[in-house]
Amino acid sequence: MAVPAVPSEGHEEQHKSTSSFGIGSIKFQCSLFAVLLFALLYSSSSQSIVKTLPGFHGSLPFTLESGYVGVGENEELQLFYYFIESERDPANDPLVIWLTGGPGCSAFSGLIFEIGPLTFDFESYQGGVPTLNYNPHSWTKEASIIFVDSPVGTGYSYSNTFEGYHSTDHKASDDLYAFLRKWLLKHPKFLKNPVYVGGDSYGGKFVALVTWRISQGIDAGHEPRINLQGYIVGNPVADGFIDGNAPLPFAHRMGLISDDIHKMAEENCNGNYIKADQSNGLCLEAIKQYEECTADICFDNILEPNCQEKMTSHDISLLKLPSELKEEPWCRKDSYFLTHVWANDPSVQKALHIREGTIKEWVRCNYSISYSEKLDTVLEYHHLLSKRGYKTLAYSGDHDLYIPYTATLEWIHTLNLPVADEWRPWKVDNQVAGYTKRFIHNETGKYVTFATVKAAGHTAPEYKRRECLAMVARFFSDSPL
Repeated sequence: MAVPAVPSEGHEEQHKSTSSFGIGSIKFQCSLFAVLLFALLYSSSSQSIVKTLPGFHGSLPFTLESGYVGVGENEELQLFYYFIESERDPANDPLVIWLTGGPGCSAFSGLIFEIGPLTFDFESYQGGVPTLNYNPHSWTKEASIIFVDSPVGTGYSYSNTFEGYHSTDHKASDDLYAFLRKWLLKHPKFLKNPVYVGGDSYGGKFVALVTWRISQGIDAGHEPRINLQGYIVGNPVADGFIDGNAPLPFAHRMGLISDDIHKMAEENCNGNYIKADQSNGLCLEAIKQYEECTADICFDNILEPNCQEKMTSHDISLLKLPSELKEEPWCRKDSYFLTHVWANDPSVQKALHIREGTIKEWVRCNYSISYSEKLDTVLEYHHLLSKRGYKTLAYSGDHDLYIPYTATLEWIHTLNLPVADEWRPWKVDNQVAGYTKRFIHNETGKYVTFATVKAAGHTAPEYKRRECLAMVARFFSDSPL
């Protein structure tokens, strides 16, 4: 196919990390025996309050808990999580379970680069344990958030069996549902809090599936009863056809391809740029010209330099420190390597109470996990949830070429909901922060809110933290954006 495929996780291209373990590797098999031995020493679930972290000066100004929850028939899967209590009113504020994409990207990525209360000081990095700074625009100003390393093999999560490392969209979602139920049983003070499922990029699939499982569980009388109120998806993967066909016309909107190229594609490809008719020469030519025009564009955010992430130990050894990059183009992805340095440091793993020997090497995105049965679409789940009238926020960075905002708006329109508020700008500090359109469930009176985030990419909070905090705060409070 000519048009670039829908990303597994938008911040990076899908390189395979040789440092991560996969089911077929000898290194993995050897390390798994060690995992089994170590796992016998621990209970199936554990959690600890973390008061200080290497790289952060002084005590943490928020409540951080890290731990494992065992799921599976014999609790063979040990899902690791970071839980941060709301910095405002944890007894009453929403509880969000946040699902990072990939599949295989650690929850720490969403915590540190997007919506959590910590950030790296990349500019001052000179080696050693990276410095952590406080992020004043964290979503924990409005909600308590559970960041989960899922599916198993992601981040610090691991399995006690070989078979446990294989996952699918459905299985990962079932595991997350089991995780949330067990977590709530161990944290009963949050049982009455309004619950939201949130995530971005490929995590958008998990959000739809997990939210539906929770809804079904409520119908079935599962305990504990989860106080589900709605869900949040950002720059989300939702439907292969809609998402995959959106980039070409979006590139035309953004001035990346000419009117003539767009017209040739529009007149000859019948709206299908993913599986173009190989006998249709004019369609193939249009797609070829589109590819040539966007080959050197950063699909994460078309305004930024096009560069690749350093993902393995070998890649990182070749990376220059920020002080050595003065003559080279700035690259957002250069800062991602700090996660690798920080999360693999023994002092960090000790502070987080990581079970020794359970992982060989932490990587931000583990593309070597054994994963199959990727659903091409989760639209049916969005439709099922829409019939139940759940409150929804779907937002997109308006310069994301991987999953353009037009794709998200298109599948929202398929829900056939009445429009409550027509397209209009929304503002932060009297400045336009993006554009929004709101739909309403007549039966419940709850809204489906769509929003773009101006000048943001894939995914939006990484680029516009202050604006995204204002957006989600208004969503939680049922206020228009």
